[in-house]
Parts: sequence; structure tokens; C-alpha cells
Amino acid sequence: MDLGLSGKTAIVCAASKGLGRACALALAREGVSIVITGRGAETLEATAAEIRALTGASVRTAAGDITTEAGRAAALALLPEPDILINNAGGPPPGDFRDFTDQMWHDALNANMLTPIALIKAVIDPMIAKKFGRIVNITSGSVKSPIPSIGLSNGARAGLTGVVAGLARQVARHNVVINNLLPGPFNTDRLRITEAKAAAAAGVTVEEAIAKRGAQNPTGRVGDPEEFGAACAFLCSAYSGFIVGQNLMLDGGAFNSTMG
Repeated sequence: MDLGLSGKTAIVCAASKGLGRACALALAREGVSIVITGRGAETLEATAAEIRALTGASVRTAAGDITTEAGRAAALALLPEPDILINNAGGPPPGDFRDFTDQMWHDALNANMLTPIALIKAVIDPMIAKKFGRIVNITSGSVKSPIPSIGLSNGARAGLTGVVAGLARQVARHNVVINNLLPGPFNTDRLRITEAKAAAAAGVTVEEAIAKRGAQNPTGRVGDPEEFGAACAFLCSAYSGFIVGQNLMLDGGAFNSTMG
């Protein structure tokens, strides 16, 4: 299916690996010229080279921390008026809420709420002027089904969700649509890190721990990042203009609800 994106441009945040990389690759395959961001310049450049080789698309890099003003400025300097913005940033650490300091709360809110808002603010008016814009925020399945051990993430991402719910409906008339993608467990480095502790406690390998977690999912597995990237690309497509302010769960059906 041609998604009608050839010739469009995109900023994809935190795209050197994992779900961000999957989204960048999926968009590049649709003929989108992209700017990808990431904190590690070497890994980011390697990812860019790989995406170029696989797709032939234009891929530029903005190395830096997207949760900082300097990091955002670097990305926007390369592409100040993107057609597409994919907001993404690593989640804050897990723990008991009693141990979360004020600084930890500030950091979580900055990374997972304020940074996406700042980037949306920077690009939204040019999108409105062009009568085309697609913004996808990668949040978490915990927004709909909170996970007690990641209270920092639960709170910060829920805050972003609330802001988007109102804003998306204000700009939809201009063919600027904003939606959120809520991942469950996907086979990424982050999942391997989060499962390492459980694996050590159980005396099994990380692969065995991931397989056990996948077996508990209705699909019997964890997600493939390529599936996530494809869903992201569709939400950015020319045909998604009537999908407004939604929170799409990609969790294999783990969230048990009649209405989603």
C-alpha cells in the first residue's frame, strides 16, 4: 500500500535503535526524507548509513540529547518545518515512589512530557500553514494500564496524553493530526535491560526470560519492532486524517478491555 508520503520530511527522535529506529526505517521505505536524533553519535551514524543502504532515502543525523534545548535546536536546525514529527525518548528508571526525588520527577516530566510539547510547539504552525502535519508520540502501554514500578513514566506520559487530547482536536481541521502509540513489550535493547533483573533472579538467560514474558501474552510472543514501525508509518500517512487524538495500544492484546 502506498501511504502517500513520498517527498515528505520527518524528524524521528531517539532513532538510533529500538522503536525509534523502526519508525525511521518504515518512513524511509515510504520515500520520506528524515532527520534522526540520538545521544550516541557513532551509533546514530551507523543507523543512518544502514537506513540509507536499505531504502535509498535521505537520512541526516542530529546527535545530541533531545530532552535538552540544545538537542532540540540541533534537530530543528536541520529540518525546521517537518511534515512529520515522531516524539520519542527513553523512559525514566523504575522504583518505589517513596524513593523518587524531586529531581527524578523533574527529569521524567522533562523527557516524557515537556520535550514532546516543546517540539510540537516548534513545528505545529508550519504544519497548519501547509495543511499537512502528522505527529506521533511514542508513549507506553502503562498510560492505559499503569505499572506500579514505573510511576515516573506513568505520571509523565499520562500528562502528555492529556495535553495531546485537547490539542489534537484543535488542529485536526487543518489536516494536522496528532496521535499516540502505546507499546507493550517489544524485542528491543530496553526490554533486554528490563528483563535482565528478572532473568538473574530466576537463574535463566535473558532470552529465556523474554520468551517467558512473551508466552504470557495473548499472541504468545513479544512484539517485533518492524510491526511498530509499520503502525507508525500508517498514522503518518495521507489516509490517517480522520484518526485524531487516539491512543493506539500495540501490546498483543495484553490490555484486556472490550473498548480498547
